[in-house]
Amino acid sequence: MDQKLLTDFRSELLDSRFGAKAISTIAESKRFPLHEMRDDVAFQIINDELYLDGNARQNLATFCQTWDDENVHKLMDLSINKNWIDKEEYPQSAAIDLRCVNMVADLWHAPAPKNGQAVGTNTIGSSEACMLGGMAMKWRWRKRMEAAGKPTDKPNLVCGPVQICWHKFARYWDVELREIPMRPGQLFMDPKRMIEACDENTIGVVPTFGVTYTGNYEFPQPLHDALDKFQADTGIDIDMHIDAASGGFLAPFVAPDIVWDFRLPRVKSISASGHKFGLAPLGCGWVIWRDEEALPQELVFNVDYLGGQIGT
Repeated sequence: MDQKLLTDFRSELLDSRFGAKAISTIAESKRFPLHEMRDDVAFQIINDELYLDGNARQNLATFCQTWDDENVHKLMDLSINKNWIDKEEYPQSAAIDLRCVNMVADLWHAPAPKNGQAVGTNTIGSSEACMLGGMAMKWRWRKRMEAAGKPTDKPNLVCGPVQICWHKFARYWDVELREIPMRPGQLFMDPKRMIEACDENTIGVVPTFGVTYTGNYEFPQPLHDALDKFQADTGIDIDMHIDAASGGFLAPFVAPDIVWDFRLPRVKSISASGHKFGLAPLGCGWVIWRDEEALPQELVFNVDYLGGQIGT
């Protein structure tokens, strides 16, 4: 065996992490590596690179939880290798999910479901939840317009100063975004300016219950009452989706008297971030619909290639 091969074998088998050949070279960033790497060395490289990130515990600008109990990590480890969408194979995970949907729907005062199961889903984050709520709004509006024999080519969405996901929604689904801007002394959407932006092509109004820029609640009830008067005057019926960003899991506990949720009849869906709440880990969003009628069935897919009929 020549000296080079011997050195390579020694590097792979005997050297400590910091003595390994791979750790003494710049990590590949442009191409797929030509050679394998020991798992402990790969871990050490990434571990050390992450020191260049900020310290999450010191990030005072985040809405997110920065400390997680040891049991949270244990529970996440239990599911790290599950293809969770395969509900036929992992039925208890699916049952736990539905249990959570029911609890969140109850927390937000959704009407009691006819079949005992609330309508909603977990999502990767609140941005995905907003997208799903927005799609359902557009589909419901389109059905109403088609039933009335009216065109459906110019939908618009009325909102206050929103996070970027609503700009993405408007662009992805070809919806005009009528965003009520902040101005001195007025940092969120008010009923007067909201009504001025509404017409029969408005698929819905989206108050943000915890505005990203200020933390303010855009109180839905005054907007809801203004939409009631708007319907009485014009005959135009407009739904509401509440982006409960950071307020959805706070107001029910610290300000339960604020009427912002499904207690308002126009509210057809609510989205929120699960992690913008005490001690909850990152990564989970929720969207809940008022009832089955609020979620167009065209948006629900049933797949059977994983075994059984699975709605998604």
